[in-house]
Formats: sequence, C-alpha cells, structure tokens
Amino acid sequence: MFSPTDVSQIKNLLTPDKKIVIVTHYNPDGDAIGSTLGLKFFLNAKGLEPEVIVPNDFPKFLKWMPESKKITIAEYKRQKAGEAIYNADIIFILDFNASHRAGNLVGPWIEKAKGIKILIDHHQMPEAFDFVYSDTTIPATSQMVYHFIQALGETDLVNQNIAECLYTGIMTDTGGFRFRSTSADTHRIVANLIEKGADPATITSNTWDTNTVQRLKLLGLILSRIELTKDGKVAILWLKREELQQFGFQKGDTEAFVNYGLSILGTQMSAFFMEDMYEDFIKISFRSKNQVDVNQFSRNFFNGGGHINAAGGKSMKSLEETIEEFKEKIEAENF
Repeated sequence: MFSPTDVSQIKNLLTPDKKIVIVTHYNPDGDAIGSTLGLKFFLNAKGLEPEVIVPNDFPKFLKWMPESKKITIAEYKRQKAGEAIYNADIIFILDFNASHRAGNLVGPWIEKAKGIKILIDHHQMPEAFDFVYSDTTIPATSQMVYHFIQALGETDLVNQNIAECLYTGIMTDTGGFRFRSTSADTHRIVANLIEKGADPATITSNTWDTNTVQRLKLLGLILSRIELTKDGKVAILWLKREELQQFGFQKGDTEAFVNYGLSILGTQMSAFFMEDMYEDFIKISFRSKNQVDVNQFSRNFFNGGGHINAAGGKSMKSLEETIEEFKEKIEAENF
C-alpha cells in the first residue's frame, strides 16, 4: 500500500477542481476495465468527475459493465484522449507497470504529461511515478483499488456500481478465484463487495455466458489438436490467422483459451500461440501452476513478462518457428 504520508497527500489532491484521468494498458482485460471503472465510480462518489481512457477497444463480454460505453477509446477518439491526458492534473495508471504498456499512442502521451501520476498495479518491475502502489502478491489490480479505498478510510462510499466493477476485475484476473494468488483477503473483499450489491450469479453470467457459436467452434478446433510436450507437463495450443478469419474472430474470442491446457491431468504449464490478425507477429500466452515461473521464462525468451503463473510474450518469427523454439527452450527448464 501507499505509505501513510502518500495516502494523506493523495487524499488532499482529490478535490473537485482537479482534472483527473484514469488510464489502463493496451488490450484491456477484465481487471483493467473493472479497476478503472471501479475507481471512477469511487471518485464520482467523492464528487469528482474523472475520465477513463483506454488505448484500444476491449472485448464485448465486458461491455455490460455500468458506463463502460462511456469510456474514451483512444484509437477511435485520438484528439479527445490526447487532450485529456495532456491537460490532466492527476493521472491514475492502473493495471500496468510501465508507460510503453499503454501502447505506441497513449504511452508517449503519459510520458510527456505534466500531471501527477499515481500507479496502482500488481505486475513486476514498475517504473517510477509520483506515487506508486505496487504489490505482485495481490491477484488483481481491482483488489488493490479496494485496498486504496480502505486506506483512504472511505469504504462507506462503495456502492453497487463500484462493487460490480471491482468484483468483475477480481473474478476475471483470478480465473474465477482459482489461481494460487487468490488469498483469504481476496475472499474477504469479495464478500464485502457482495454485501455492497455485487451479485455473483449475474456478473458471472454477464461476463462468461456470452459465447457465440463461432467462438465455440474456434475453441473446438484448438482443443482437437492440443499437443503435450516435456513428458506431458506442458500443453501447446495454437491458431493461425486464416482460422481466426474463418470463424469470424472478434476481440476477446480467445480469452482464457490458454487455461484449457492447465486442466489436463499432470500439466504444469500451458502455452497458447496465435498469429496476430493484422500484423506479422505471434502473440503468446503462458499459464502455469505452483512454482513454474512463466514470467521469467517469457522475459528470457519471448520479449514478455507478467506474473509467476500468468504471462504474455511475443515473437516475430513464424508460428511454426516460434513453437519449435518454445519446445527447445522449455525442455531445458527444470520442473
């Protein structure tokens, strides 16, 4: 958590005359949208009017969330987003640890902005900002936003909108509360959010019961050819660009596909390789169990990073070459 001095200073900064922007990372996920909207509604409850900005569009399965359609998407409204960041007195940086993670458009705007920058994030190796709350042991930035509200002594302001958004962020970033970083404290906070109006059944249905037939067919394809390596400890999944096109791919359609590899008995790691729809690179998702550190593995070999049990990477080689490189590297790992 922020130091008591930092909390006091931030609290004094949060006055109605301030122009406040809340921004998250490129390709926003459930925790990114949940934490930014949750913080927005909290600041609204304090009488402030922050603006939420995301670098690019986010999946449809998150657009049920309250006021999600009022979020400014920088790739669509470049001038509005750029001016808001440039003119902001305070910029909250949520769910990413370095400016470049906001993409080639928003990242440089953040670096050049004069406003006070406040980081709340759970990824490793954060950049230096004016105020930094970084904790890699916490499973979701949405949980950290709740801790921030607690530190301000203002949990009485948590309403149903805040509760729904933060619950969604925690639920999605913990894989439905199944990842090992999910703590007793996580469940206590979730209980508080339920008491404030977050309905687990409704949120789960709105978020995850949104499959299209095309998405399920895409999932069926990837599962039909799943491959195991390293004596059955590692699962490999992959998709080509033409397959995405064939099944009418939409943003978010492959969300959580990588997790299916970990559901196989005996696996310790799952790797999902996908050709980008528009550019010539391979997007990689890693998931693992126990002490298998996919964050360091991705940093070492695939230009990525993240958490111990969940990380992403990128390769400029072909899909086939990337998978072969992965097989070679993973065989040398000790687990």
